[in-house]
Amino acid sequence: MRIALEAAQDAAARGETPVGAVVVDPATGAVIAIGANDPIGAHDPTAHAEIVAMREAARTLGNYRLTGLTLVVTLEPCAMCAGAISHARIGRLVFGAEDPKGGAVIHGPRFFDQPTCHWRPSVTGGVLAAESSALLRGFFRERRGR
Repeated sequence: MRIALEAAQDAAARGETPVGAVVVDPATGAVIAIGANDPIGAHDPTAHAEIVAMREAARTLGNYRLTGLTLVVTLEPCAMCAGAISHARIGRLVFGAEDPKGGAVIHGPRFFDQPTCHWRPSVTGGVLAAESSALLRGFFRERRGR
């Protein structure tokens, strides 16, 4: 999660919402890919940190299936990212801060609980949640000029 937080800080420095993600091989502890929010810079509405990290991991491994890997992200994934996590067959999702407005894992549609969801990772939330939340709050406070 510390690496994901660093990626989130990099995103904030570029004016992107500070969300970072890391794909890790739990068998070796190796970091396969790191992603940070980049929809503004990439002119791509799908360039959320999770998607960026999973795309890089898939390229690195030469496979769109990321079966058994762990995705660590600083913020609860949205519905788009939850769908991509399911399609990629991520084995475990670890996230920091909850997102009551845009999250889709434990809030909103609870994507992985839907009967139409074909792959469900194990989910652990709340890891370094206070730090993840503080980074997001500080970013938006600064943008509002408060």
